Amino acid sequence: MAGVSLKNVVKRFGSIEVVHGASLEVEEGEFIVFVGPSGCGKSTLLRMIAGLEDISGGEIAIGGVAVNDVEPADRGIAMVFQSYALYPHMTVERNLSFGLRMNGNDKADTARRVAKAAQILRIEELLDRRPAQLSGGQRQRVAIGRAIVRDPQVFLFDEPLSNLDAELRVQMRVEIARLHAELGVTMIYVTHDQVEAMTLADRIVVLRAGRIEQIGKPLDLYDDPANQFVASFVGSPKMNFMAAEVASIEDGRVTVALVNQGSARLTVPAENGFAVGDRLTVGLRPEHFGREGEGDCDLSIRVDMAEHLGSTSYIHANTTSAEQLVIEREESRSEIGMEHLTVSIPAAKAYLFDASGARLR
Repeated sequence: MAGVSLKNVVKRFGSIEVVHGASLEVEEGEFIVFVGPSGCGKSTLLRMIAGLEDISGGEIAIGGVAVNDVEPADRGIAMVFQSYALYPHMTVERNLSFGLRMNGNDKADTARRVAKAAQILRIEELLDRRPAQLSGGQRQRVAIGRAIVRDPQVFLFDEPLSNLDAELRVQMRVEIARLHAELGVTMIYVTHDQVEAMTLADRIVVLRAGRIEQIGKPLDLYDDPANQFVASFVGSPKMNFMAAEVASIEDGRVTVALVNQGSARLTVPAENGFAVGDRLTVGLRPEHFGREGEGDCDLSIRVDMAEHLGSTSYIHANTTSAEQLVIEREESRSEIGMEHLTVSIPAAKAYLFDASGARLR
């Protein structure tokens, strides 16, 4: 296995720059997940690591060796794509061994590698079948197996589960996590799925418009986002946001008025960066809303819909000014069937963001 280093990596298509000086250090054996909205550059960044896209500036190193000018086949990587890219006329065994056979690998070693990959992925009974005879999850296992037999230093995954149904996605997430634990190989994984990122990653890289917004462990990003974009993107359901204005500042504490909630006020500790009259945004995770009177500020909301998911329910609601909120509740279903509801905000759980989206502390 090997680490991966990106230093000020830039990608341009003609005059358009789509990746802007990305820098990242991936440790040996680490599981890194790239997340971000469509078009943010995550797949382009992965393809540059693989050598499938040339870089326009900066340096990419694998195992401490610069690979800017190294062919993809010589980088010690294996890539698993969203489309399984299996040869339909070949059996699973032939699909797994194809690359090794084309490289003139020894027959005995090829057979050993195929058998080992099949055992790891538990597809031994599928070796004589063709792709058309396999389910989506089985095809994805074969695609991963084709990467395993190459014995790469780094695995690259480009949204490998997006073609699977919900049940298979859960199953394959478990399989990929198990595979990483068993092989201990460096893995870099691209997804737009919050759950995949939060459950698989050692660290998450959040991208927006070709720039890295924040890098950190999943729960660190969830609990301590650097800005409003990260706060809104990490977590499902996402963080709630409400318009606010600084009403007063005194003794290291700032009081903000929720501008669409009449007299609602919230006082939080703050070090600097505030002036009376500043327009802010207050953020709160769905699970942090309390019942009426339990927090530091009450809100009156109109319930649109309640989703009951067993032990947890999600209330979809609007404030009096039509700010949309999602509130998590662990309670009986009958308690949240009402049209109107009063909830509270605990000041200790509130996040503040300025007009540019930067986090204020």
